[in-house]
Amino acid sequence: MPEIQPQPGASPNKGLTVALDAGELLLQCGAEVSRVEDTIQRLCRRQGFARVDVFTITSSIVVTARLPRGETFTQTRRIRAHNTNLGKVARVNDLSRRYCAGQMEPEAFAAALDQVRTAPPLSPWVLLALYMVISCSLSVFFGGGWQDGAAAALSGMVLYAMIRMSATLQMNSLLQTMVCSAVTAGTVLLLVRAGLGVHPDKIMIGNIMLLIPGIQLTTSLRDMINGDTISGLLNLSEALLKAISVALGFSLVLFAGGV
Repeated sequence: MPEIQPQPGASPNKGLTVALDAGELLLQCGAEVSRVEDTIQRLCRRQGFARVDVFTITSSIVVTARLPRGETFTQTRRIRAHNTNLGKVARVNDLSRRYCAGQMEPEAFAAALDQVRTAPPLSPWVLLALYMVISCSLSVFFGGGWQDGAAAALSGMVLYAMIRMSATLQMNSLLQTMVCSAVTAGTVLLLVRAGLGVHPDKIMIGNIMLLIPGIQLTTSLRDMINGDTISGLLNLSEALLKAISVALGFSLVLFAGGV
């Protein structure tokens, strides 16, 4: 990273807002806390701030920045939504590096961030196909036959439909995970009884892997290794609760079905 030179003539409050926009986008898309704080600090110094103090946890970012002449500005950003998207993280990192290197003007940087934020997601049909292919592949990988893989693809389709429906209803994330798991487990049992699958455990494992918060768990461990213990523990707790919700959803249906 080249030496950061202050951006002359920029509004301090506006510059701090843009830095928080970048940090918010990173945190929402699954970046670790150390990356979020480092990015905000570099962007604020590029705006001419002499000192920048950033405190970040999974649900909030607080930034206090001081100009060389002594004026101090503080802004807080509440983070309510999280949706892992490492592609957006990479794009924000690239934009931040280019801006700090003096290759972008503040207005262009803010506009580019807005483009990343509002970029359209993948087509629902593409996501549906991915859910089916991944479920099928994992089921076969963990010992299922091709018949089990086909059943896993069908149950993966049901899982994706449930995730979209529960997101539309704005359900609590833990309840959403448990309901989606339960409906998917019920679908697997029906497919097996209809003769479309042989081993329900091999079929379910292909679906379970789509719900396990692996990236969140990895990020929580990285946060704790980097010294961000509070954020790491919060992320770890949420990841474990989601994993428990997945287990409860599948277990309740299996218990009710006598499997």
